[in-house]
Amino acid sequence: MKKKKTKELYHRWAELRFSVVGSLLSSPPETGELQKGLRELARKSWIHPQSGEPVSFGFSTIEAWYYQAKKSDNPIDALRTSVRRDFGKGRTLGSELTAALARQYELHPGWSYDLHCKNLAVIVEHDPKKYGKTPSYSTVRRRMKANGWNKKKRPRHPKPGQIQAVERLEKREVRSFEMTHVGALGHLDFHNGSLRVADANGGWHWPECFATLDDCSRVCLHAQWYLEEETETLVHGFEQALMKRGLPRALMSDRGGAMMSEAFQNGLRDLSIQHSPTLPYSPYQNAKQEHFWTSLEGQLCAMLENVEVLTLEQLNVYTQAWVEEGYNHHFHEELGCTPFERFRKGPTVLRTSPDAKAMRLAFSERVTRKQRKSDGTISLDGIRFEIPNRLRTLETVTIRYRSWNLTSASVIDPRTHAELAQIFPIDKHRNASGFRRVFDEIGIASYPEKIKDSERVAPLLKKMLADYAATGLPPAYIPRDELTLAKLADEKGER
Repeated sequence: MKKKKTKELYHRWAELRFSVVGSLLSSPPETGELQKGLRELARKSWIHPQSGEPVSFGFSTIEAWYYQAKKSDNPIDALRTSVRRDFGKGRTLGSELTAALARQYELHPGWSYDLHCKNLAVIVEHDPKKYGKTPSYSTVRRRMKANGWNKKKRPRHPKPGQIQAVERLEKREVRSFEMTHVGALGHLDFHNGSLRVADANGGWHWPECFATLDDCSRVCLHAQWYLEEETETLVHGFEQALMKRGLPRALMSDRGGAMMSEAFQNGLRDLSIQHSPTLPYSPYQNAKQEHFWTSLEGQLCAMLENVEVLTLEQLNVYTQAWVEEGYNHHFHEELGCTPFERFRKGPTVLRTSPDAKAMRLAFSERVTRKQRKSDGTISLDGIRFEIPNRLRTLETVTIRYRSWNLTSASVIDPRTHAELAQIFPIDKHRNASGFRRVFDEIGIASYPEKIKDSERVAPLLKKMLADYAATGLPPAYIPRDELTLAKLADEKGER
């Protein structure tokens, strides 16, 4: 679809004037015939460039245009309306009144142009000698637009982060960007949908859509609807995207609680995905993701607006079909091709996705627990897990687990992050059977030979005795006769 090119009014007037005198320039009249030619042109009518109505011009006007065009090498430029000498300079708004308007805008950036104009008129009435004449609405609006004083919407009770975001947007420029390689950067976000879904119990919910895109190709890596935004749903959706398309090098998202959770951050670090969260209250930084939501609402949700009862499963089935057969294969004007074609042909830095087990271990929380010596268990979120007997000598163990799924956890090596064992919640009913395994003492060898008398004394004590004997000194104590001692003991017993 071709766009109509509109010319500026001053350029259309220049073309009209040139069309009026163009015949005299291309076929110069003979000497003495110029007056006759000008009178003939004055009797003709032309189309007005603004109204489109017939219009005629006087003799003197056409004569002036003729000489202007004749003297110039570029007649159209010569016939354009000359720019006023005071163009861009305010005649009504002096320096004092402009300063008052600037101060008023600083205090009230959310006011309309009309409200600024009315308040400025009150200021002039109080001191007409200082401010001069009351400016018109068009004058105030023109000056405010020229200075970039546009109306700004601000929340009634802004948070500190919102104020900083607004100030940053006002002071720093915003530029569109695009990565050069597929997989260099991914975008991720949740969206509150406009469709309701019903559950099996007859309840209604407003689901949220999870989606992640590739920056270079705009391909939707995965999209899925959930009942709420939380770490479990985020990890569930993102893992599917990684297994479908591969591992990106970096990821951009907002600073939502799920995105900044420990489990999700651990997964990104373990998979070497650099996380680049957007600044607080700055959704424009993730504009490609926001544009995707517009397509989703305008196409997918619009086609489902007449479905009376929609379940979450049905909505997800429709979404997968729309993403894979619609959005990813729809011609993108900015790319000049479909997102899938750019994804397939473009240079890529994607990496192979690990298996489901490695993914489960990556996107999990990491904690350290002290093992109970009595029964070899630890506690995770109030649930006791049994540690394998081969790890019973570890005083503390490093655990990776998912707080939303406590069916199992993993004991890992804190240095290499390798999984040592998978642990499960304690089964007290099974333990009540009384069966107990016998395990060998770790690090102690069993000798079949009888222990010798010489081995019964510790080696260190033997060495001390030998060193003491080498000094040649007698033992530093006075012994008593053992028989005498025994007799004294017997006598005390008889008494």
